[in-house]
Amino acid sequence: MEVNLVNQFLSMLTLVFAIASIIAGIFTAYFGSGKSRAVGGILVIIGLLVFIIFLYGANFLSGFMGTPEGILDFQGTIVQGVVAIVGAVVGAAIALGIFLLAIMKA
Repeated sequence: MEVNLVNQFLSMLTLVFAIASIIAGIFTAYFGSGKSRAVGGILVIIGLLVFIIFLYGANFLSGFMGTPEGILDFQGTIVQGVVAIVGAVVGAAIALGIFLLAIMKA
C-alpha cells in the first residue's frame, strides 16, 4: 500500500509539474522581455524533461528507454491520479461558480 501511495504521489507530481512548467514557460517567453524570455525558455526545457520522466514512468517509452522499475513505475497509478485531479478541478469549478453566482445576486 505504501509503494502505491508513493507512486501515485510521484506520478501526479511529475505530470502536474511538467504541465505547469511548460505553460508558465510559454507565457513567460511570449510576454516577457530580455532575461525573462530566457527564463521562460529554461522553464519549457525543464518541463519537457520532467514530462519525459513521466512518460518513462508511465511505461510509454518502454521500447526506447526500457521498462521502469521501483519507485518510477507509475503504470498502475496514473488513471487513479488523473481521475482524482479531474474530480478536484470540477469540484473547485462548481464551488467557484456558486460563489460567483451568490456574489452577483447579492
